[in-house]
Amino acid sequence: MHLMVTRVIRAAKLIDGSGAPAVDDPVVVVRGTTIAGVFQGEAPAEFVPDDASILDLADCTLLPGLIDTHVHLNLPGDGTPFEDSVEESDGVLVATAAHGARTALDAGITTLRDTGGRARTTVDLRRAFELGYCRGSRLVVCGQSITITGGHTWYFGGEADGVDGVRRKVREMVKLGVDFIKVMGTGGGTIGTISHRPSFTRDELNALADEAHRLDRKITVHCLCAEAIEYAIDAGVDQIEHASFIVADGDRITQRYVPEVGEKLANSGIPVTGTLSVAEYVVQMLSAKEQLTRDEQADLDRWQVMLEDNLNQFRSLHEAGVTFVAGTDAGWRYTPFDALPVEIELMQRGGMPTLEAITAGTGRAASVIGVDDKVGTVREGLEADIIAVEGDPLQNLDALRKVRAILQGGRVLSPSGAVNLDEAVARA
Repeated sequence: MHLMVTRVIRAAKLIDGSGAPAVDDPVVVVRGTTIAGVFQGEAPAEFVPDDASILDLADCTLLPGLIDTHVHLNLPGDGTPFEDSVEESDGVLVATAAHGARTALDAGITTLRDTGGRARTTVDLRRAFELGYCRGSRLVVCGQSITITGGHTWYFGGEADGVDGVRRKVREMVKLGVDFIKVMGTGGGTIGTISHRPSFTRDELNALADEAHRLDRKITVHCLCAEAIEYAIDAGVDQIEHASFIVADGDRITQRYVPEVGEKLANSGIPVTGTLSVAEYVVQMLSAKEQLTRDEQADLDRWQVMLEDNLNQFRSLHEAGVTFVAGTDAGWRYTPFDALPVEIELMQRGGMPTLEAITAGTGRAASVIGVDDKVGTVREGLEADIIAVEGDPLQNLDALRKVRAILQGGRVLSPSGAVNLDEAVARA
């Protein structure tokens, strides 16, 4: 049982996640699991009982707990091929997911949206967290990502075809208890799938969006080519993952930005998760090797080009007015579950102002994935998911890696997972 403890948190700055400028000398009062008030300088006496705990973080910046809007918790993020990872049993995949969610929490990422896992593994882990049997980031889950027969991530069990078939699959996911619907609108890294053309027909995608909305679920679609982006826009989906512009140029697969599609996406208002981290981590891992084989060098060259293409496309879409939220694709290839600071840095590198990039991983992310009534900003009435980082991330985003304290639902954690920070806590 969680005791109704009052905590008073003092820091040098507060970035509240709303997109508003930072506030100096903030005081945040947490009562039990929720934020009771946010003040500057001093908290009114009526908010600070005699037995309140004081958490003094004078050299730190407070932020909402970070939110990664695109992860795959079943996958280890260590370079294990997808087809090998899913040979494990559902029990192992649940344990893998628990490890990833704890890694994220220890990095100050207090909420994760899982965008595809096998069977009911992520739904079960979400329930285990709710029961308090283990600890990790808050989970927003889609269950199985819905895909065509043999499509991207078909190993997860989400295959469906035809208008009636896809409607039935949406209903199955809702019956499973998912928070939202995820659709693979093109192929991807799954062997044998095609990334440069849509997977579902227009009628199928329209039916997916209609059925999701009819059952009060948001729907997001993985799109790696311009035509799939247009299908998703026309279907009226709530979000697009990746929004890449892959094309087949003879035998060569490359990327070619299509300005009119970028403008159409911007005008639609549909937000996008960029997942720039995947290419960045592949480049890092290959570059770290002392000696590369010919094939590895070719892979490194290809991924370096892909990273620059992704950043250029991000810049073009952002300049066109597309809304972005932060998401890493953690679990996929070499992308770890503490990667969100890297994603935010890459968004900044792609031309996004620093404060906007932080907001994309906090308040805006919460709004887009539908949890802004619970988390995402530091304001009265919300759950007390708050982190403290050393220094000022507006001056240097590397501060997001220097997590001093984590609160999740009012509980105070250290980055290593300890339940309190004795050296920082005193009695009022």
